[in-house]
Amino acid sequence: MRKFYTGAALVCSMGLSVAAFAGNKDRSGQAGATQLLVNPWGQSTGVFGMNSAYVGGLDAMKTNIAGLSHVDKTQVGAAYSRYLAGSGVSVNNLGFAQRVGSSGVIGANIMSMSFGEITITDYNNPEGGVGTYNPQFYNVLVGYSHQFSDNISVGAGASFITEQIPDAKATGIVFEAGIQYVTGVDNNFHFGITLRNIGTGMRYSGSGFSINSEAPEDETYTLNRQIPSEQFEMPTYLNIGLAYDFYLDKNTVAAEDAQSTEKPAPKHRLTPMVNFTSNSFNNDYLGGAVEYSFKETFMLRGGYRYENKIGDQALSTTFYTGLCGGATVQFRAGETGPQLAFDYSYRSTRRPNNGIHTFTLRLMR
Repeated sequence: MRKFYTGAALVCSMGLSVAAFAGNKDRSGQAGATQLLVNPWGQSTGVFGMNSAYVGGLDAMKTNIAGLSHVDKTQVGAAYSRYLAGSGVSVNNLGFAQRVGSSGVIGANIMSMSFGEITITDYNNPEGGVGTYNPQFYNVLVGYSHQFSDNISVGAGASFITEQIPDAKATGIVFEAGIQYVTGVDNNFHFGITLRNIGTGMRYSGSGFSINSEAPEDETYTLNRQIPSEQFEMPTYLNIGLAYDFYLDKNTVAAEDAQSTEKPAPKHRLTPMVNFTSNSFNNDYLGGAVEYSFKETFMLRGGYRYENKIGDQALSTTFYTGLCGGATVQFRAGETGPQLAFDYSYRSTRRPNNGIHTFTLRLMR
């Protein structure tokens, strides 16, 4: 009970924290570093991250870091997202997690966004013709999750952000915390809450914000003037999720168990989930999804996430249509080898973009 009250106290403190950081909805879209809202992993994006109540392993570092504690020993993964197909934007991601001791797991995640080559323009060359540049956006997350009991896991992490072009850059750091609670006869009721992207504001600086101008009274020399830039805030949000596992062949397994010394595992799992996200600088999200699993080897998932005016193309503030789907195939390489998993997800967007495709390869021991 002491451990349960500790977890409950963390949930309450996180709820109070979001009230302090909640933004004005009139400032929708005014936060910076919005790549912090990009989830690069194929499992969780197949349900728009609405699996925060039970997500585990590497995906947890971009959904609910408390789920990092589900790593058995070691996990390594790589992911690629074809972001807004046809735009030339892509997301590359690497993740690593390692169990330390009997109850803790540490993890690291490196994500970069590629925007392709962009034509350089300036006052004297508004049409370009003087070269190209490549923006560099990187996020590095380091986190830790601890499993206090079979029912409660808690995690926390920090992300370092850098955005840079040749003559301007900005850096910052944000923090996150999450908790997962599981209960029920078969440990099949899941609850999760996470508060993400609380941290320092960011401000651009560099030679791109300086100009050379003639002295007002003496034209024999010039002055270098620095133009200050406004600080921008981070896209903080609070996420709350519920999920429930239905074992479709539970009665059959119970009958087999009565005649066997070994308890067989259910083959068919169906997990519906609901999720609510309170955003500081965007519309709030409300949605539901479902995941079907056969022997925890083959999984299908899909869902729908709603936000205000998402069905009105003229008034909607998002390029998503709300629909998502995905699949996972995982198997063991040999009798004693590691498990390999392939994940794919698709999130529907409005035209002219043709959706977001995410591909993931994970290795688990």
